[in-house]
Parts: sequence; C-alpha cells; structure tokens
Amino acid sequence: MILGGVLDSVGKVVNGVTGNKKSEKTITGSVVLVKKNVLDFTAVLSTVADGVFELVGQGVTLQLVSAENADPANGNGGKLGKLEGLQNWNLTFTPPLAGGDSLYKVSFEWDEELGTPGAIILRNNHAAEFFLKTITLEDVPGEGRIHFVCDSWVYPDKQYKTPRIFFANKTYLPQETPAPLRKYREQELKALRGDGTGELKLGDRVYDYAVYNDLGNPDKGSEQVRPILGGSAQYPYPRRGRTSRPPSRSDPNTESRNFLPTNVFNIYVPRDEQFGHLKMSDFIAYNLKSLVNQIIPFFEAFVNHTPNEFDSFKEVDNLYFNGIPLPTDALNQLASNIPLEMTKEIFRSDGQQLLKFPVPRVIENRSNPTAWRTDEEFARQMLAGLNPLLIRLLEEFPPASKLDPEVYGHQGSSITKEDIEYNLEGLNVEEALGSNRLFILDHHDTVVPSLRRINRDTSAKMYASRTLLFLRSDNTLKPVAIELSLPHPEGDKFGVVSKVYTPAEHGVEGSIWLLAKAFVAVNDSGHHQLISHWLNTHAVSEPFVIATNRQLSVVHPIYKLLEPHFRDTMTINALARELLVNADGIIERTFCPRKFSLEMSSEAYKSWNFMDQALPNDLKKRGIAVGDIKSLDDIDRLLIKDYPYAVDGLKIWFAIEKWVKDYCSFYYKTDEMVQQDPELQAWWKELREVGHGDKKNEPWWPKMQSREELIASCTIIIWIASALHAAVNFGQYAYGGYFPNRPTISRRFIPEKGTPEYAELQKNPEKIFFRTMSSQLQSLTVIAVVQMLSNHASDEVYLGQRTPNWTTDAIALAASEAFNRRLAEIEGEILKMNMDKKLRNRVGPVNVPYNLLYPTGDVGISGKGIPNSISI
Repeated sequence: MILGGVLDSVGKVVNGVTGNKKSEKTITGSVVLVKKNVLDFTAVLSTVADGVFELVGQGVTLQLVSAENADPANGNGGKLGKLEGLQNWNLTFTPPLAGGDSLYKVSFEWDEELGTPGAIILRNNHAAEFFLKTITLEDVPGEGRIHFVCDSWVYPDKQYKTPRIFFANKTYLPQETPAPLRKYREQELKALRGDGTGELKLGDRVYDYAVYNDLGNPDKGSEQVRPILGGSAQYPYPRRGRTSRPPSRSDPNTESRNFLPTNVFNIYVPRDEQFGHLKMSDFIAYNLKSLVNQIIPFFEAFVNHTPNEFDSFKEVDNLYFNGIPLPTDALNQLASNIPLEMTKEIFRSDGQQLLKFPVPRVIENRSNPTAWRTDEEFARQMLAGLNPLLIRLLEEFPPASKLDPEVYGHQGSSITKEDIEYNLEGLNVEEALGSNRLFILDHHDTVVPSLRRINRDTSAKMYASRTLLFLRSDNTLKPVAIELSLPHPEGDKFGVVSKVYTPAEHGVEGSIWLLAKAFVAVNDSGHHQLISHWLNTHAVSEPFVIATNRQLSVVHPIYKLLEPHFRDTMTINALARELLVNADGIIERTFCPRKFSLEMSSEAYKSWNFMDQALPNDLKKRGIAVGDIKSLDDIDRLLIKDYPYAVDGLKIWFAIEKWVKDYCSFYYKTDEMVQQDPELQAWWKELREVGHGDKKNEPWWPKMQSREELIASCTIIIWIASALHAAVNFGQYAYGGYFPNRPTISRRFIPEKGTPEYAELQKNPEKIFFRTMSSQLQSLTVIAVVQMLSNHASDEVYLGQRTPNWTTDAIALAASEAFNRRLAEIEGEILKMNMDKKLRNRVGPVNVPYNLLYPTGDVGISGKGIPNSISI
C-alpha cells in the first residue's frame, strides 16, 4: 500500500512536470553537495520512496527564478522556470570530490521570457537531509556562468513552510534588489526569524534570543541553582540563542537540562550553525563530551591510586617528559571506556602504560627549565601571554579603588614608597609616575565584591590582588610589589586586610614570593577564562550572529562581509553552556570563583563598552597609548614599545579596518545610503535593543547614521571574532598546559610566620606550593581542557580566507585580495620581530616566540593562526 501510494505520487509528478515537451534549448548546471551518510555513519539507507523518486529524476528538484521578469500570478515574484530533477543520485559511479563532496548534473529548459536567473528554488524529496554547497549554471544567455554559494543543510521539503531558495552570488542593497527577487528576499528573512513561539527542533532554521536561564540545574538541588543572566539590572548579560526546551521541574524560570550524554548535540542551534559538515570540529565536540563523561572519571580513578597531590615540580614535569605509570584498574578503564583515537587527542600514552601529555611550550627549553618562574617571564606574560589585555598605566600612587566606599569601606592600596623605590632604577615614585614607567595588573575591584562568598561558601581560598610593575630601560617589566587582600573579618564596610610582598629569590622569602605570584596568576586565570575569553569574545558575539541572520539578507553586502566571522560560534557556545560554564561544569570545578564564576562575568559586563573593544581605544583607555592611534604611523605612542600583543594587534587591526573601509565604501557612497538601508537599520536596532538589550541605553553605541560608524562597527565585530579571540585562546596550552605557570585555583592561604605550615614551607617549599594550588585532579582536568581548546581544526578557515565565488563584484574581490596580501606581509614582519634580540618581550626567558597573532596556523596545537571566527 505504501509503495503503491508513492508510485501514484510519482505518476502525478511525471505527468505534471516531466511529461511536458521541452524546447531544444537548454542550459546545464552542476550541483555540489555532501550526502548525510558521508558525514553521519549512523544515517539509515535511502528509503524505498527515495529510490522510486530517483527513477524519474524527482528526488531533488530545482526551479529557476527570474531576476528580471515578475509574474503577477506569483505575487509579482520572479517568473519561475520548470521543475527539473537532479540526475543520477544513486549511481555509484558518480565521482566523489574532496572531503566527501559529490557532483551532480542538472539541465534546465531555457525560456527567454524568464531572463537572467537570480535565484533557485530547491526541493528535497528524500527522507534524509544533505549539505548543499554550490550550484553553478553554465552558458546562461547574456550572462555566461552564474554561481550560487549555498553552504546549507537542506531537509526534506515537507519540513519547511516555504521551499528553500538560494540566491546567485550577486550583492544587493535592499533598495537595489531587482523587483522580482524582493518577495523571496523578504520571505527568506521571515523564515529565519520565525514567530517567536513553539519548540525548536533539529533541522529548524530559526534564529531567536533568550536569556542565560540554562546554566543552573535546580532539579539536582540547591547547590546547582544559578541566577538568570540577562534581563535584569543585577545580572545584565548578552543574549544567547533561543533553544525552547521546557522549564525545569523545580523552577519554571529555569530551562531544563535533560541531556542525553551520548549525543554530541543536545541543545538546539539553527542547523546551518551546527557542526556536521566539519569533521574535525565534530571530533572536538565529541571529545568535549567524552572529557566530561569518560576522561575526568578516568582521572578520578587514577588519582585514587596516588597520594592525591603532586609534591614536586619534578613530579609534574614527568607528566610531559617521562610519563607517569598508570595503575592496572585505571588502565582497564582507559581501555574499556575510552576510544583509543580520543585518548590520542586528549593525552599521549606510551604502550597504554604511561600518562603523558604533550610538552607545553613554556617548559620546552630544557636548557633553562625554571625560566617560567623568573620575574621577567611573570611580567612578560602580561604583554605576550594568555591575557595581555589588562595591564595598564598606574596614574596615581598608591593605587585607588572605584568600589563604593559606602558598601565596601576603604579599598585603597597599602603599598608604600618604601616597598618599591629600591627597585626603580634610582627613581623615586613621583619621578617614575611622571615618566610613565609604573604599571599595574589590577585584580582588586573585580574580585572584592565576590571574595567573601568565595572563601566562605566554596572550597577555594583566594585573595584580591594588585601587582605593580616598573618599566625598565630595556623595555622589559619588573614586578616590584604584590598586594594580596582579604575581606575584613568584621564586615565589608570595614574594607580589607592587606599584605604587601616584594621580590625575593632565595630562602623562605623566595618561596613566599613565588606563592604571591601564583595567587596573582590564579586571579588572572579566572579573569582570562571568564571575562577576556568567554564574555568578551564568545558571549558578546552571539547576538551579532543572531541579529545578522535575522535582519540581513544573504545578498546584503554587510551579511557577506560578516558571515565568515560567525562560523560555528553558536554551536561552540551551546557546548560551553552544556559542559564548561554551567553549574558544576568544568570551569566551576577548576577555576577559583567556583560557583560564582558566571556571576563575576555578569558583573564585568556592566562596564563592557562596545567601542572600547576597538584595539586603539582599548590601549588609550588603559593608558598604554598616549593619545589616539589612528594609523600604524602612531604606533610610537605606545608607552611600552615592545608590547607584542599591542604591536602585532595594531597591524592586524588596521589591516581589517582598511579592508572593511574599502569594502563598505564601494556599496555605500554616502552617509544617506547608510541611513536609508532598512535592513541595516533594523539589524543595528535589534542588535542594540535586543541582543545587547541590557545595555541598550548606553550613549556610546554608534547611531549607524554614517559610513564612518558602519566601518568602525564592522571592524570591531570582525576584530572580536578573529584576532581578539585568537590572542586569548590559542596560547592556552602553551602557557596554561603547565599548570604551575598558570594555576587556576587556590585551596589554602599563604602560611603565616609561627604556624606549622610556615615551618613546613621552610623545609619543603615545593610540597606547600602544590598543597596550596590546584589539586591533582583539578590540574589534570585543566591540562586536558586547555589542550583541546588550543587546537586548530583540520578544516580551519583563517583570517582573510573566503569561499570561492562569494561575490561577483570585482572591487570587493580586489579589496579582499589586498587584505590577504597585507596579512602575508604582517606574517613576515612578525617573524622578523621575533628574531630581533633587542625585543626581549617577543620570546622571553622561556624562548616562546609571540605568534598568537600570526595570521595563518597549522593543525593541532601550533600556537599561531587567527581563525575567521570563534569556532572553538
């Protein structure tokens, strides 16, 4: 009966479509796609219905849409050509192309009344989806070749309210769109916006907004309750993509977290935003799941057979250089529960007998194995390490606080002139301030509001910190004082209790100084992961992705400009909410703010300023640059001449800005064209008022009334998604993979004189160091996580790289080529600077060249390369 029904349907198609007599003139086309079974080994075989449809060539149909001639019977949309079927779907001799791509042919009956095709309606009559890459028409009368860059999953046609439409690679402002295509342009945007209701399911294409109400899991008890981020003055936050899962049983305002642990994707993400056509990224997603479900339990089993603590730096070094023997039952768990291919990605094992991680770059130089401990390297990493975004000029001494004294009492620094003047190369404090040679790494005001709760309500023990540094005559920085502060025992309004530590190399003073630096690193690691990395790149970018897809057509020039910089961002953010930044997730387990981690990032978002994300503005705001930096000619305005992140970053920044200016100026000849673009104005309004709605009233938002504002805004968006993210992400294993260099959590305070712990510190300083910082399990977990996050995928798309035939506009293509030439020049300049011995901050005592803003990279942990987007 089922087969008979299918045959009846096929007969109607044959009589109604293919039975018409064709004219002699045809144009040929080629379609490149990837079948689901190439990407998903669990995909079922084609159904009987698919096979029957293919017999008559109607498994996949295509229909040309005129860009020139409208049809009143089609609502004044473009005149439609006849339905044509994709040929030879099931023939095994269809040659696969690179990466599992398959090439198919299609022929279209040419109708002169149709005119130039501007779009193609495509229907998938199969039971399974496929990934459509491109459609190319050959020898179109009056046009020649026409390309359609699709890059989209196409599900069975019955799943869509309106059939899928793909536009030729021409670029149009809304008011310049050919009249016959306007209906389809608007129809496609309407489909992507959805109606704001209903459950979103796999295969849906809807982009919508939600607050962060999916981090906690109240159904597991009060310990996993977390505040909703976004939508309130107390907890402002950027919006995330709507997932529409039902509420939790315990709290109707919290979205449920009913995950199936074996699935890679349990959270709705618009289908074209998901991994799936990206095998390496799929593998990373799988590894992230396996890390939580198999690797961490394996580490727990391993730790249970050890003293549960590292006792010495040599023992830690063995993790990388010699390996640590695995207990028999841990070996059995490794063999039975964890696929060998995955273990090779997470860590290396020697004959399944040794736990052995790749050597992080920071300890590769065995001629100087303790170089990471030096004061020079400690300070250099503030300029060229994982978090080179915070150091700023010290403008007053002693350092002051901006916290409300009515709430927090006196929060001024207790550092005195006597603490530091002997380390200022003969200058007094006033002279050092006046000559702009004192700098500060300030983790005081960001930590103090949460400090009492962290130390009281979690197992972590941390301080607020201020680190003062002096710029020496050789352009390196020297730490001259570290202030560590705890809440006053009588209450917040009494301020803090602080202690100042100064440099020492030997004896118990040297051990305490090393601990003080480690506590600074704990604060910096938390700030880096939660604010510099997660908030300021991942979280703030998601509204850009959503608004762009909801309000800008795929043929809009700004969509074409920005779209490469959004690849996979929504999916990696969804995975982070599921496994990394959620309640009791990896970040809460291994970073010091613990369950207050995302609250702290919400507090930081209160002072987030879109315009400050522009690198020149950021450097000026931090006092690193004197005056405005409007071009590379102004780079001498940097107070720290050898500041690798700033120097390389400015080169990349102005290259992006030039590319964006050349591109936007081609499409927008006047400011009035910006003002009169309805899609652009709707995009910017929604981005401000919805995507970043908690900051919609901030005066610093550009008004989007001029070309200058458009260029500045697009440059910032691209910078955040590409270079800024690369700078804070891809060095994580090089520096943080060796956890004594970047501890992420502290469990005890610095021993005080007269205590047993102080006596133990004098006898065995290394043992006290590891008892104070991360536990063995926490350390192993961090190593595995940052190794994974530092990987470049095998299909990475680096800054400047684009899909072939992405536009037909020669000027835009020429500007893109010029951008890539400039990026190649920057690579040469970076290599040259890294070889200059006078630039000591480029490689430092650890001999790790600064390549995090080197535009192209290599697969794996290469420590270089700027991907177009936040894809990991």
